[in-house]
Order: sequence, then C-alpha cells, then structure tokens
Amino acid sequence: MSTEYRNFLALPYEELEEMNLQAKHDRTSRVAPDEIREKRLKYLKDEKRIKAVTVLFSDLEGRLHLLDYDKKFLLGSYENLTFDGSSIRGFTAQKESDLRLGIDWSAFYWVPADVFGNGKVLVFGVVIDKDGTPYSGDLRGVLKKYAEELHATKNYTLNAATEIEGFLFGGVDAEKTYHQTGKFDFVSTGGYYHSLPLDPLRQFIDTAAEVQRAMGFQNEKDHPEVAPAQFEINFGYSEVVAAADQIQLYKLLCRQIANNYGFTACFLPKPVVGVNGSGMHTNVSVSKGKTNLFWDENGEEQLSKFGWDFLDRILTRALDLCLVFNSSVNAYRRLDPHFEAPNQIRASATDRGAMIRVPIGNSRSMRTEVRAVAPDANPYLALYSIFKTGIDGEIAKVANLRAGGRYLPDNIYTAIEDFTASSWIAQILGADVQGRYAELKQAAADRCPRQLGTIVKGCEVQFHHAVYNQSLWNLF
Repeated sequence: MSTEYRNFLALPYEELEEMNLQAKHDRTSRVAPDEIREKRLKYLKDEKRIKAVTVLFSDLEGRLHLLDYDKKFLLGSYENLTFDGSSIRGFTAQKESDLRLGIDWSAFYWVPADVFGNGKVLVFGVVIDKDGTPYSGDLRGVLKKYAEELHATKNYTLNAATEIEGFLFGGVDAEKTYHQTGKFDFVSTGGYYHSLPLDPLRQFIDTAAEVQRAMGFQNEKDHPEVAPAQFEINFGYSEVVAAADQIQLYKLLCRQIANNYGFTACFLPKPVVGVNGSGMHTNVSVSKGKTNLFWDENGEEQLSKFGWDFLDRILTRALDLCLVFNSSVNAYRRLDPHFEAPNQIRASATDRGAMIRVPIGNSRSMRTEVRAVAPDANPYLALYSIFKTGIDGEIAKVANLRAGGRYLPDNIYTAIEDFTASSWIAQILGADVQGRYAELKQAAADRCPRQLGTIVKGCEVQFHHAVYNQSLWNLF
C-alpha cells in the first residue's frame, strides 16, 4: 500500500532517547501522577502524527499482551476501557469476564518506527477488577502497589536490574516448528565475548542495543555469552516496576528484531542440551533516600546486616519460590550442576553454583544477585516475590542456612508441590492466585514427559507459554 500521503510519527533515534530519558526522569522523580497524565494527554492531543496508542499488560504467567487503541478514541475513553478477562489465561472465569484497563501514564515510551511501526507510542496498563480495585491476578499492579506503599511508609525505593540471556536461532518461528524439526540451528559459534564484528549475532546485538538506547534503557554492556549463538544485553538499574517493564520490552524488541533478520530470539531456559542454558540473573537492592541499605564497608563481603537478612529470608523460602523463578518444564533442565547451574540453596561471593551471589560493590552499587531466575519467569511475580520475601519474610532458625547442603528441585512436579503447600505463597499472593498459578503449571507439566531425559522434547517448546496460540492448543 502506498505511503505517499501518510504522515505518521517516525522519530530519529537520538530524539527518541532524549524523550524517553525525560519520561524516565519524571517517573523516577515521582512526579505527581495527575501531572504526568495531563502532560501525556496534551502531547497525544497536540501530536497529529500519532494514529494509535499500544497498551501493554501481562497475564499471570508473564505473557505480554498488546492492545492498540485509536488515539482519538483513547483520549475520550481512557477512564472507561474494558476487555474480556476470560480470554486471558489465568485471569477471570467466563461467567465473570469483564475487567477494566487503566493507564499507567508514567510508563510511557516513544518507540523506533522500524521496529514497532509508524505512528505509535507504548504505555503500560493496569488491570482493574469490576469493583474498581486492583486485580489480584495482575502482578504488575501488585508489585506497583507494594513498592508505592514501602516508599510512602518507610521511604524505601526498590531497585532492580537483570542480566537476561537468550539464544539467536536460524529461521523465523523456530520455536513453533521445533516439534517438526527437533532441533535449533545456531546462527553463530563464536562463544563467550567472541564474535566477528559483522556476523549475524553481532549485528543482532548491535541493533537491539540501539533500540534499547533509543527507548531510554541506559545500556551498560552487551556481548555473546558462553554457549553458541547466545547473547546478553545489559542495561542499568531502575526502580523495580520500571525494571520489570524493561524486561518485558527487552524480550519483545529482541523477538521483533530477530524476526526482521529472519531469525528467532529464544528465551527458553535450556533449549539445547549440552551447552549452557539461559538465565535472568536478578540484581536487587533497597535504598532509603539516597542511602543504599545493602552497603556496609565493615560488613561481611561489605554487605550490611539488612542485606544479609534480606538474603537469608529468600534462602529460607527457596523451595516455596522455586516455581516462581523456574516456571516452565524446560527450566529444570537449566538447573544442571554441570553447566554453572545456580541450584544450591546457599549464598556465596564467588561460587556461581550458589542460588544467591554477593557481587563486589560499593556504596552505590552494592546488591545481591538472585541467580536462580529463568528468563521465561513472570518478571513482576519474580521481583515482587523477591522483595516481599526479603523485606517481610521470616528467617529460618537453622545453624547453616547459607552454607549449602540443600538443592532446588530438579523437576517441575516437586516445585509445584512445594509452591502449593506453601503458607508463605498463600500469604503474599492470596490462595486464589496461588491456586490458579499452580493449576496452569500443573497443566504444563502434564503435557510433557515426567522424566526430562537427555533430549529436549517437542512439547517443552511447542506448548511453552512464550509461543502460546489458540491453534497450537487445539492441536494438543
């Protein structure tokens, strides 16, 4: 179709970066929500080149959903948006399907037109129940409420940054055809930190990094990972809700860019047996005002008592949280001790087999790194569980909590049992959400062989939640 008479928004990357960084500054500075809303509404009204606003939200398993609203419609109806919650897995039953969708105007992004399309901007939504209260199955809303309450009552800011690994495989939709091919094709065999400057993996990484920079991610470093065709693109610390939003956007833009190149960006935890799997190492800290509460120059490993207590509470609930961190059948292939698996329920400053690591830091950067999180976890659920447990949980009264000797489950069935039996999970999520999440994971387990074996099975990939579609389910 001819675009000769169109005049849709398509901004240069430098201009996008400047606008997104200003929006990020407004968000981290906690500019009043009403002020941000009016600022965004005025922009949408004045900017004639925008045709649609894409509203994003995530379901209970962490699958990202996108709705495009005509800009003119949204301007007049943003306070009365509804959608069918029964069509979203893990949300409402059919008989009580209507849910509302609010707009989190602070989570507003200008996007590169060559990746997201011309004339569009993104904003994250908030799922609201029929009675006007935040919907319990929307873990983004749960996380946001918890973070705001801690800031209001204790002046705490929850900080997070993730190191998300993935694979770049040959062909479009390689995950969806895996049950037919039985294999993935590496686009590069360079290995850790090594690739030719213009090989396919390096070109993909460079493009993704440019898009992230334009969207205000504030990149730190990027590189090929240990396994062939594996990548990692790191970006800076953010307030926890913004950090979780960036995880969702990171995976979305990587998939789209890979698709544009004729490849597949895959975030399965262990898509290929015999090489390292992919993790989402989750770095967290808590600050009070400008003080990092995890830092103590004289503390063990320079981590404060507050930080060690935070860490100990997570170790105490490691089995309860395992299904949150490792939510798919395939994730338990990654917890293989032969490939730097973080499956030991202990903490260490050096051993990468420990579930939690204490990296080298200073008064600004001191943090703990939860290494047992897989890249297909729901980031809002994972981060909420980490902070809620680390701040409000109890510490087990055992002698050697950090010393090891215990391991995370090596299969999803045991993890489901631990999760379902956990009174702590029921307390922080509510029994209803706990039950619905466990039911979804039990269904995933039942579709796959009980014994993992040495070969990645087609059902692990075909029915993995990241490539879910109705057609595939009807073929099952």
